[in-house]
Amino acid sequence: MNTDLHMAGYTDERTPQMQRRMMDAAASIPGVTAVGYADHLALSLGGGDSYVYTDSTTDFRPTNEAADAMNYRVSPGYLDAAGTKLLAGRDLALNDDSKAPKVALVNRQFAVKVFGSVEKAIGGHFKYWGGTRAEVVGVVEDGKYRTLTEDQQPAMFFSFLQQPSSGTWLLVRSTRDPEEISKALEQKLHALDAGLPIILGTWNQEMGSALFAARVATVALGVLGLLGAMLAVTGIFGMASYTVSKRLRELGIRMALGARRQEVLRAALGRAFVLLSVGSAAGMVLGILATKVLSYIVYQAAPKDPLVLGGVVLAMLVLGLTAAWIPAQKALAVNPMILMREE
Repeated sequence: MNTDLHMAGYTDERTPQMQRRMMDAAASIPGVTAVGYADHLALSLGGGDSYVYTDSTTDFRPTNEAADAMNYRVSPGYLDAAGTKLLAGRDLALNDDSKAPKVALVNRQFAVKVFGSVEKAIGGHFKYWGGTRAEVVGVVEDGKYRTLTEDQQPAMFFSFLQQPSSGTWLLVRSTRDPEEISKALEQKLHALDAGLPIILGTWNQEMGSALFAARVATVALGVLGLLGAMLAVTGIFGMASYTVSKRLRELGIRMALGARRQEVLRAALGRAFVLLSVGSAAGMVLGILATKVLSYIVYQAAPKDPLVLGGVVLAMLVLGLTAAWIPAQKALAVNPMILMREE
């Protein structure tokens, strides 16, 4: 569920209280197993990053930063609702409010980059936003924050009571049907404020937006690959047909002198096989060089996937040999005396 409490008329002072009431209302719905708040979701528009400095830093110029980390405001229960594992330490609590010392959760990448390890990060301090100091109380697993194809990035999660934000995402995990839980959630929230503007959706729908670019790229690359395969097969078929047609007399003489079918086929397909082998080898080299670029475009495309590369080469060899096999078989089906008489 997404809304903006400033647009609904809530002041900065009233925003955290309303967010807590919204979470309590969602948690009271039968079938709900976890509820959490975030000021924005990973992979969605919005959000930001901040320079992070070691605790001993006094000069906060960008050149002295220890990391450039994504930052989120979240509530207790967010990790369970989002399905994010806590690797060490504790989760945020409701007593991590404006009166308590500033605390934060960080991901593994943040812990290793700033503190050297997950173990050293727990209880450690870092500085951000021009000298604000925070203690790390927990370390969570890494995630994807901007794009699905990005390298691992540092991220930090602050208590929504210590750093309020009007941007409101409620994550509700439930055992019930999505349509049922959506209706129940809408009723509960409008009971708190009938004029609250809300947008409801499933996690899969939200992920659909993040996957849109990758899916379009995959379809486009698939269509281009299919066109390339069709052109290759057409070219090989034409080349093989032309080669066989120019060697019909030779093939007829071979058959008339008692050559076996395998030998005649080898003579007819030899050039095509050599060209296919050279083209496949060149294609594999170019494919390996291009996969780094492909991994940034297509989600979960490994930079070097031997199964995919080998499968593509094998498929093209089979298609190419099939295209060359057809005209060769036609030549073998003709009586050698007729071939020589025509020539």
